Formats: sequence, structure tokens, C-alpha cells
Amino acid sequence: MSVVHDPELERLLDDLHARSDRQSLISEYFAGRDTGADPPTAEKIKAFRADKFVALDRDKAEFCYQLCRATNARRIVEAGTSYGVSTLYLAAAVRDNIGASSDSGVVIGTEYEPAKASVARAHFEQAGLSGFIDLREGDLRDTLREIDGPVDFMLVDIWVVMARPALELVAPHLRPGAIVVCDNTNQFRNEYAEYFAFLEDPANGFRTITLPFGGGLELSVRCGL
Repeated sequence: MSVVHDPELERLLDDLHARSDRQSLISEYFAGRDTGADPPTAEKIKAFRADKFVALDRDKAEFCYQLCRATNARRIVEAGTSYGVSTLYLAAAVRDNIGASSDSGVVIGTEYEPAKASVARAHFEQAGLSGFIDLREGDLRDTLREIDGPVDFMLVDIWVVMARPALELVAPHLRPGAIVVCDNTNQFRNEYAEYFAFLEDPANGFRTITLPFGGGLELSVRCGL
């Protein structure tokens, strides 16, 4: 049983996860990095991912939903929306946290590829969650420069080299106790070196742990400076 008790949304998520699971090309493409073959350049990786259905694994997405519910998250930032699968979980959490109250909440998403953003918006509309999502198109170094209010939760599921820039922009807005989740930090440990350097700098006030999800899932808490 899904943690999202919304039958219509669950049916949509089932379909989107199935489509994502069928795209095994991504794992095959990156497999060469561990076999001694010449690794693809950053630009080649970016070009390859441009039209791929890259979705957060279901167990990780449900975990993020639960974290957001447990912390009563109302303002969430997602770096790397892609086709909006994980965004739906985050927006559902905001919706469910608000409930019947008059409070407000939002998921601020950012996506570089316009075609992906367009499809994501269609998914949001289909799920009835558009009102909880502010999807910004373009380079996150521009789209995440303006964030009003404290941030309760952040999901980083993006091209690895952009992970640290995203966190650096959002970190000043993270409230004490805010949670940051980042995907595949064990699988691409070396590539995430700069991201970990930021997390492990005492001046930034994080405590972090790598959870044993597939590829590793980093859970970091902003504990204050």
C-alpha cells in the first residue's frame, strides 16, 4: 500500500514509475564507468540525460513523503524536477500537511529542459496538485536565487555537478532542523566530493548520514551554526 492515500494519484504514480523503470538505458550507460572504459564527460552525460525519464525510485520518493509529513513541511525545494514524479510526492505531502486549514505551502521545483517542464506541468494538472507547485524553468543558479521564507525540506536529485550549487543557494533559507535529501551519494561518491565538502564544513551546520537505499540516499539535517 502506498503511503499516499489518494487513489487517483496512486494510479498516476504507478504509471509514471513503470515508465521510469523501463528506461534501463541510463544504468547501462553509466555501467562503463566501473569497467575500465573511458568515462563519459560531464557534457556527454548532460546531453544523454536531456530527454530521459529520470525519476526518483518509489521507495525513496515515499520516504521523502513520510519525512515531509513527519516534519510538517510547508515550504519545499526540489532541485531536478525532470518529469515531476518526485514532485508529486512532495506536493501531496504539502497538501496533506495543510489539510483543511487556511495555511499555505509550496514546492519550488526547478528544471533545465523546457520539454520536461512542460510534461511535468501536465502531470501536476492531472494530479490536481498544480496549486502547490512553483516550477521554474532554466539554470538553477538563476531559478533558485529568490526563495521567500524558510525552507523545511530540500530534495537534490539532479546532475551531480549541480548538487553543490543548488545546496549553496538554498542553505541560507533552511530553517534549523530542516532536512536535505540527495540521491545516489554512495554510487557516485567521488563525483559528489564537492557536495560532501560543503556538508562537512562545520561553518555550514549540517549533520549527515548515508542511508542504505539503492545507490545511497544522503539525509542531512541543518542543525544551526
